[in-house]
Amino acid sequence: MANQPVIFIHGLWLHASSWQPWIDLFTAEGYAPVAPLWPGEKDTVADTRANPDDVANFGIDDVTEHFAKIIEAMDVPPVIIGHSFGGLVTEKLIGEGYGNAGVAIDPAQIKGVLPLPFRQLKSSFPVLDNPANIHKPIALTEDQFKFGFANQLTDEEAKELFDRWTVPSTVRPIFQAAGANFSVHSQAAVDTKNEDRGPLLLIAGGEDNTVPEVTTDATLKLYRDSNAVTELITFRDRGHSLVIDHGWRDVATEILVWLGQQGLQD
Repeated sequence: MANQPVIFIHGLWLHASSWQPWIDLFTAEGYAPVAPLWPGEKDTVADTRANPDDVANFGIDDVTEHFAKIIEAMDVPPVIIGHSFGGLVTEKLIGEGYGNAGVAIDPAQIKGVLPLPFRQLKSSFPVLDNPANIHKPIALTEDQFKFGFANQLTDEEAKELFDRWTVPSTVRPIFQAAGANFSVHSQAAVDTKNEDRGPLLLIAGGEDNTVPEVTTDATLKLYRDSNAVTELITFRDRGHSLVIDHGWRDVATEILVWLGQQGLQD
């Protein structure tokens, strides 16, 4: 019998290779994990940084359809695990019936989420302050990464992660999510009422500036009209870097336990 596949989907400003420690752990636990590139992303951090225009201008639907095609080519429906905008894409895919289960870690806000804390606005302001940015590849500065991702880390660890994993990114999804509640056909909309989808786990970081805990709490409430399994775990002292910093294994272990509870552990 084939091992249960897992597909990891990163968010904005991180490279797919940042999932490598997770891939090693999940492989050791008997899964068959992969971390595909986003549209336009190159095989390495260096090559992606050297070709920033290639990642520009992709929207939420572009990214979702990209990963849907990858999933459709799999022999067994995967567990889908996404972080940040990868978490939003995970929710969209699960809502559309893809995958055996989904885990959305610090997921970007979907349509219907109303809270918009100041720290979330501050995290997005360097992108949203200029409407022309929607077409551009944008790279974070070290200070922006420190506030948005690494606010719970030492300056030394923040710099190490910034240097190792960050890449320029499309920012069209940020504009789409920011205007979701004002758009009838928003690409940030998710089918939260689907009764037939796989189980979904939401994970929040209690000190996350990019996707504050209140945002993930509000996301959970949008699933109240579905009887499908939807659960939430909060890591109270963690920021947005929780999938790549020194405490990543704590998050991964909780997910492995939860997958076992859903009957998806090999």
